[in-house]
Amino acid sequence: MHISEITHPNQLHGLSIRQLEQIARQIREKHLQTVAATGGHLGPGLGVVELTIALYQTLDLDHDKVLWDVGHQAYPHKMLTGRYHNFHTLRQKDGVAGYLKRCENKFDHFGAGHASTSISAALGMAMARDIKGENFKVAAVIGDGALTGGMALEAINHAGHMPNTKVLVVLNDNEMSISPNVGAISRYLNKVRLNPQIQFLTDNLEEQFKHLPFVGESLSPELARVKEGMKRLAVPKVGAVIEELGFTYMGPVDGHNLEDLIATFKAAHNHNGPVLVHVATVKGKGYAIAEQDQVGYHAQSPFDLATGKAIPASSPKPPSYSKVFAHTLVKLAENNPKIVGITAAMATGTGLDKLHAKLPKQYIDVGIAEQHAVTLAAGLACEGIRPVVAIYSTFLQRAYDQIVHDVCIQNLPVFFCLDRAGIVGADGPTHQGMYDIAYLRCLPNMVLMAPKDEAELQRMLVTGVNYTDGPIAMRFPRGNGYGVPLMEEGWEPLPIGKGEILRNGDDVLLVGYGTMVHTAMQTAEILSEHGIEATVINARFAKPLDTELILPLAQRIGRVVTLEEGCVMGGFGSGLAETLLDHNVLVPVMRLGVPDLLVEHAKPEESKADLGLTPSQIAERVRNSFSPQMAGVNQ
Repeated sequence: MHISEITHPNQLHGLSIRQLEQIARQIREKHLQTVAATGGHLGPGLGVVELTIALYQTLDLDHDKVLWDVGHQAYPHKMLTGRYHNFHTLRQKDGVAGYLKRCENKFDHFGAGHASTSISAALGMAMARDIKGENFKVAAVIGDGALTGGMALEAINHAGHMPNTKVLVVLNDNEMSISPNVGAISRYLNKVRLNPQIQFLTDNLEEQFKHLPFVGESLSPELARVKEGMKRLAVPKVGAVIEELGFTYMGPVDGHNLEDLIATFKAAHNHNGPVLVHVATVKGKGYAIAEQDQVGYHAQSPFDLATGKAIPASSPKPPSYSKVFAHTLVKLAENNPKIVGITAAMATGTGLDKLHAKLPKQYIDVGIAEQHAVTLAAGLACEGIRPVVAIYSTFLQRAYDQIVHDVCIQNLPVFFCLDRAGIVGADGPTHQGMYDIAYLRCLPNMVLMAPKDEAELQRMLVTGVNYTDGPIAMRFPRGNGYGVPLMEEGWEPLPIGKGEILRNGDDVLLVGYGTMVHTAMQTAEILSEHGIEATVINARFAKPLDTELILPLAQRIGRVVTLEEGCVMGGFGSGLAETLLDHNVLVPVMRLGVPDLLVEHAKPEESKADLGLTPSQIAERVRNSFSPQMAGVNQ
């Protein structure tokens, strides 16, 4: 059977090991070809091909449910659940999503773009099953990196307290999340998977028992318990801890041996209560380049399969915002030993790997633990350290209570640097940085800023590390800057809450924030061609707003447009409109940004066009919205 013939995972039932191995090879081939062409997550899916096949071969997926933590590792799942023929559209507009989506496929039982959620959701489904008196199996596949997230440990703690609730946790242990794993849990897992004596005992203990007189081919329940007890004595503490928490522990099992996997999963399904199967895999399995560089090939832009090298752009691009951030932070930290960069398992993505390489004592990776990262930063700030918390906008959502309770209420000088703010593209709704302006703007003591370009990012970074009156946050986008000249020294902090006028005009006031300042300038040029002259303000700060600059201009011009790359509800435009109302400046205000909807996966420029946020679209909306007189100019 060829993978292209599989439209339902139950078609794996009854296939021989040889046939399943052939399907595994075909999945890897399609996986590599697709990601090389479209970009996407490479290493995670390659590492779980056999795990996926074996698990699905032992389940009835018309009834049973499998939940995948994060979704990085779910590409084989997608191919086995009817999406093989469309898999070439991965992460493209209107194509197959890069993450699990309940609305995309009936076998995507739980959507996930953030780590550490699968055990909680699986336990909830298992408990719902029992409440309703139904009968189906529930399995959660979670990576060892995701176990550094407290939510996963909370779920394990709860599941172990439910001895009669049947749920299977499959631990995909490849020693990696995105960056190398950190913490005590990772060290314990390594002891298990790398100890040859333990593996020998696991493989041979039962065989030795069978040669004892009166035992034969099957073990009595008493001897079986002796065998498991002896095994636990040899297994380092992680297995024993898992069992003390109420789980039956099985493993470690070779994650690329289909025969062993199938046997282990069948045994696990026969247990009542919570079971954890520990599977040792190789991230990037089957593609030597990815196996050797598991960090670099976690996810890739389109690349050449033969060499593993990224396909170069047709023309050189300016540096990315992340690179400018990293370069500038290293420069500042070299001159200030109190600056400490903090990442939550995203060293490469945030650029903090550069800080780690140059100044390792001023770098902290907490693992997938955003809540801990924020409160750790609060503790550092209490003792005079200048913590720079570099976390993607979408991931900082996970630490909201810590921002409120541990930072803002105590007014501690923690600097939040929110990468991937705004529309991020192919990763889709779970990763769009839509909400940070709204969820941070309402918090007392918080200062919010966003640069119009990469040079202003440098100045805002200086502003943030020098600001000691309380918490401050800077958002910046994914992707490349505009190619403006960068500064290597002599950076001056910006005055808090002060914007700037970039263009003067009497017909309409365009107030841009962050990435939309450039769009505002382009819009003003288009409007000018139609005889409409706009004043353009780079707000710089969403909080506090530059009321001294904005209010008189709004009152004089009488028409205001706000532009932001984030949710309109509660965002920058809402803040400006509130301020105008509070000061009795009663003029028409048009708020442009992302409306109350989810932005699906697509190229950012495609999403902006769909949302009406291109300069030409905005110019037309401005011309047609404020008055008949403006709509009729030069027509």
